Amino acid sequence: MAAKMFYDDDADLAMLDGKKVAIIGYGIQGSAQSMCLRDSGVDVIISELEGTPNYERAVADGWDTILDADSAAKEGDLIQILTQDHVQPVVYKNFIEPNLVEGNAMIFSHGFNIRFGTIVPPPFVDVFMIAPKGPGALVRECYIADTGVPSLVAIEQDATGKAMDMALAYAKALKATKAGVIQTTFTEETETDLFGEQAVLCGGVAEMITAGFDTLVGAGYQPEIAYFEVCHELKLIMDLIYNYGIQGMRERVSDTATFGDLSRGKRIITDETRKEMKKMLEEIQTGEFAREWTLENMSGRMVYNSLLDAGKTTQIEETGSRLRAMMPFLKKS
Repeated sequence: MAAKMFYDDDADLAMLDGKKVAIIGYGIQGSAQSMCLRDSGVDVIISELEGTPNYERAVADGWDTILDADSAAKEGDLIQILTQDHVQPVVYKNFIEPNLVEGNAMIFSHGFNIRFGTIVPPPFVDVFMIAPKGPGALVRECYIADTGVPSLVAIEQDATGKAMDMALAYAKALKATKAGVIQTTFTEETETDLFGEQAVLCGGVAEMITAGFDTLVGAGYQPEIAYFEVCHELKLIMDLIYNYGIQGMRERVSDTATFGDLSRGKRIITDETRKEMKKMLEEIQTGEFAREWTLENMSGRMVYNSLLDAGKTTQIEETGSRLRAMMPFLKKS
């Protein structure tokens, strides 16, 4: 069944008239969403820690007043929390929850803390999600280009009876409704997002690249050549998939590459790999991963830091660092 979609005609920006939107966290998404809302005529207040790079960015972006989280939550009618997932429960408990009143709305751009119960808003507030499917820089770029970024909308709690109307108004203020807003749930967004990161986008891809590099170098090939073939050129393929889909990519690479893809790919992603993917999804669905990640943050991130440090000293990282230094055309963000 096709997902339900919303566009400009389904949203009324006037729903935000007389409302004050508080953005807690001026990071990648927070800065983009704040500026887009402001440029759409929405009354926006922002919160960030003084002395941080994000605070300085907010000053540079022209915000005359930057509040602490407690003050922003007191003033806001709609409170969008855009700090990192593991920080959100503390910010919510200490600064947002004490200031919530009937008729307020809490906004999220990722459902992790609602899905796994580390944030439980009171029943008298709306809880909804607007999740742009792109990084903050792209959200801002597409707003300026008047195209918008496709986004997700989800309603977790509709205390006022107007949660969807408010959510779509917020999406319209980001110009997301120009591209299309897809209806989902907090559960679906969270579980698919975590699975994508772990099995494909981050965990899967990084491990595949490393395994390919190690295989070539172990067979006696130069690490520089191996890096180009299994890592550097990945962007070329992903750009094709991003723009034209998997089949469109196959139509735009050599026939040799396409035949190798079609005849060999399933030898890498085997039935055992698919079984492991299902196991990873089950760990997400049951909350096992969320509990592990929460405990990791509570205990000082020893495992996280150990794994991260180990990855920094691999041959592929050393090789890639040297080669990227030869490429002044690479975009740095």
